[in-house]
Amino acid sequence: MKIATSLAALGFILATAVSLPSHAQAQSSAPQGYPSRPIQFIVPYTPGTTADVLARLLGPRISQHWGVPVVVDNKAGAAGIIGSDAVAKAAPDGYTFLFAATSYGTVAVTSKNLPFDPVKSFAPVSLLGTSAMTLVVNNRFPAQNMKEFVAEVKKQPGVLNYASPGIGSSQQLAMELLKQETGINLTHVPYKGSSGAINDIVAGHVQASVVSVQSATPLVQSGKMRMLAVLGNERVPTFPQVPTVNETGVANMVVETWYGVMAPAGTPAAIVNKMNAEINQLLALPEVKEAMAKQGVNPTVGPPERFGNLLRNELKLWSQVVSRGKISVD
Repeated sequence: MKIATSLAALGFILATAVSLPSHAQAQSSAPQGYPSRPIQFIVPYTPGTTADVLARLLGPRISQHWGVPVVVDNKAGAAGIIGSDAVAKAAPDGYTFLFAATSYGTVAVTSKNLPFDPVKSFAPVSLLGTSAMTLVVNNRFPAQNMKEFVAEVKKQPGVLNYASPGIGSSQQLAMELLKQETGINLTHVPYKGSSGAINDIVAGHVQASVVSVQSATPLVQSGKMRMLAVLGNERVPTFPQVPTVNETGVANMVVETWYGVMAPAGTPAAIVNKMNAEINQLLALPEVKEAMAKQGVNPTVGPPERFGNLLRNELKLWSQVVSRGKISVD
C-alpha cells in the first residue's frame, strides 16, 4: 500500500536529525533542592503497554530513593502524539518526563503536522532497553528460511500479503525496509492493533509479518507460526537456531524495538544527568532485570548521548524508508 507523503516534512526531519541536541546544551545547573515536589512520568500509550509497565516499574523505586511522589500519567491517543506534545510543552524544570517507544520515531517521519518538533522539543535522558523483532510466516507457507521466503515472494510479486498493527507502525516500516533491501514486493494489510494482525497470520489470511519475539514465541512453539529470521544483531536465546537477518545475507537490516526517557528541551543538564544515573542504577538491579525480561526487554544502560545517537539514527533510517516507500499516516 503506497500513500503520498510530505517530502518537505521528511526533508526537515533529515536536516534536523543530524543536529539532535544533547542534554549538555541545556542549562548547566539544577535548581537547589531538586526534587522538592511530585515528578510526573507521562506515558503516551495505554495502560499495560511495555512503556507503561517500565514507567510503573521504575517510578516507585525513584520515589523511594528521592523522597517525592512519582506519578505515572497515561496520555494516550494519536499514536503517542498527544502525550508527547504534553511533555514538549511542559516546563523544563525536571518534573515532567516522557516514556517513549519506537513508535515515537516512526510517527515523527510519517506524520505531516506534528504539534511539536520531534528533535528540538526534547532532551534525551536515558535509553531503557531494547527488544528483538522477527520475521514470521504462517506455518503452512512453503518457505522454511529467508532465502526460500525471498524466492517465493519473487515468484508472485504483489500477490502475497503482510500484516502490521497499522500504517506507519514500526512493524510496517521494518517490513518495508526488508522489501527495499531484498527487492521483494508484498502488499501491506494494516490492522488496528497487533492482535488482529497476528490472528490473521495464524489463520493464513496473510502470509507474513514482523512482530516482537515475545509475541511470536508461544505461536512459534505451538507450531502455528514459523520464525525465519531475527532482525537484531544477535540471535535470541529462546530460538538459538533462528539466524539473524544479516546472517541470511540481507545487509543493513538491524531493527529493534526500543524504550527510552526524554525531558522537555531546556531541562537543566544536572537534572538530566541525575535522572540518567538513577535509571542506570535501577536497570542493574536483579529484580528490575527480571521484570523487564518478562516484557521481552533487554536493559540498556548508558549516558543520555547514547539515547540521543539512537534517536538520530532512527530518524535518518525511517525517513529514508518512508521517502522511498511513499508512506504517511496522514
